[in-house]
Amino acid sequence: MSDIRVAVLGAGANGASIGADLTVAGVDVTLIEQWPSHVEAMRANGVRIEMVDSVLETPVRTMHLCEVATLREPFDVVLMLMKAYDSRWAAQLIEPYLADAGLLVGVQNGMTVDVIADVVGSHRTLGCVIEISSTMEDPGVVRRHSGPDRSWFAVGSLGEATRGREGEIAELLGHSGTVAVVDDIRATKWMKLVSNASVLVTTANLGLSMSEAIAVPGMRELMVASGNEALRAGLAQGYPVLPIFGLTPADVVNEETVVDTLLDALYRGFVTSGTTTTVLQDWSKSRHSEVDDLNGQVVASSAEAGISAPVNAAVLEVAHRIEHGELDAQPSNLQLMRELAGLT
Repeated sequence: MSDIRVAVLGAGANGASIGADLTVAGVDVTLIEQWPSHVEAMRANGVRIEMVDSVLETPVRTMHLCEVATLREPFDVVLMLMKAYDSRWAAQLIEPYLADAGLLVGVQNGMTVDVIADVVGSHRTLGCVIEISSTMEDPGVVRRHSGPDRSWFAVGSLGEATRGREGEIAELLGHSGTVAVVDDIRATKWMKLVSNASVLVTTANLGLSMSEAIAVPGMRELMVASGNEALRAGLAQGYPVLPIFGLTPADVVNEETVVDTLLDALYRGFVTSGTTTTVLQDWSKSRHSEVDDLNGQVVASSAEAGISAPVNAAVLEVAHRIEHGELDAQPSNLQLMRELAGLT
């Protein structure tokens, strides 16, 4: 696919990792990023991806976000790795530079696929689930905890207009990990939300790595309870229970054990020692996180369905207190979450 023009919109830790993999594979790819120092570092020295057993260094083509307006040729594919809450404006920004027959793919957490389709049209939209663990502290340098052999994606269409084109994106993302093509991308993205509701904010609230947090007595119970509420909210919306992370349909046939199964698959296949969630990484940089698009989405969807989600509401409340500077991310927040959720 070297004859198509690709953009990675949002070249943070995960975006830069994917962009580097595509560059090395010979794809015509441009990394578009909003952190000025990161762009300048990549322009000067290329990008450095530090993995567990190897290092990838490569020159990359980069653009500042403000330079998008200077583009003259459209992109055939845009892989959008912006935060979920940035999806609408980011899609609006790039829409004039997306080819008429191009594809905008939200390689993101959260239920963003319909927001993207609302901007660029469902005929130019594909949804994507991503499971990569990486961090970035210094411009131009990414610590990728899960290399291509431990990264996973799922790609799916919204309807007939793009059905059959999933393979184009699977071929691209295949340079960065294992890719599944799925029939129901909304339900698949909700299953990732179930996993995220269990792990991302809950462990961040404790200020610990994912492995450290789940080992705290009583923590796994809360994580599973949070995930089960998310699963119920999905079922109430008509989403079927589907396998992700390379699991099979047989692995998720029992709804009562699905969240435990997802947790085990996540920790077994994708979590390494010291891995922290994107939420905790945002807080360490005093940035707003995706909490409202994760556990907040579960609370909102549950309310619409007329069911309660006290655990997710508790996780959300503690996270908001942390973001507002009223509380530190610390292990004692587990007891607070349990009390707010009525688990004690």
